[in-house]
Amino acid sequence: MLSTYIGLGSNLDNPRQQLMDALAELELVDQTTLLTTSSLYCSPPMGPADQPDYINAVAQIETMLQPLQLLEALQGIEHAHHRTRKRHWGERTLDLDLLLYDDLELLTPQLQIPHPGITQRAFVLLPLLEIAPQIVIPGKGLAQDYLSHLKDQEIAILEDQ
Repeated sequence: MLSTYIGLGSNLDNPRQQLMDALAELELVDQTTLLTTSSLYCSPPMGPADQPDYINAVAQIETMLQPLQLLEALQGIEHAHHRTRKRHWGERTLDLDLLLYDDLELLTPQLQIPHPGITQRAFVLLPLLEIAPQIVIPGKGLAQDYLSHLKDQEIAILEDQ
């Protein structure tokens, strides 16, 4: 089994419930086990400002699926949540990003691992570091080393989880 990290985000149709449902669905993915989940975090949208704030989390799973198989399973979950891609960085019912896949570095037309924005987004790094404080991003180094560059990004842990 290979350790992987999945970023979850939503800002439409009861985002908190969207994430809780997606986590339950991750547990049902074939040849995959959900190991742990971060707290929920709230942050303003990265893209167009005329959309609601996001709820984000990171989950650690173990899987026997190959990266593209796992990506397909994640996109299937997004589709079941009626994910539509209307505009770049726009609002969505559910976004599932394959952040890390063991120590793999991969660049294909369909998938880039580590996720290309992993070191630039507090809403990814804070939940990731909560569940894996010493995580190393392949080809980049310790995840915690990137956090100091993101202090200007607003993010808050949701207390009423």
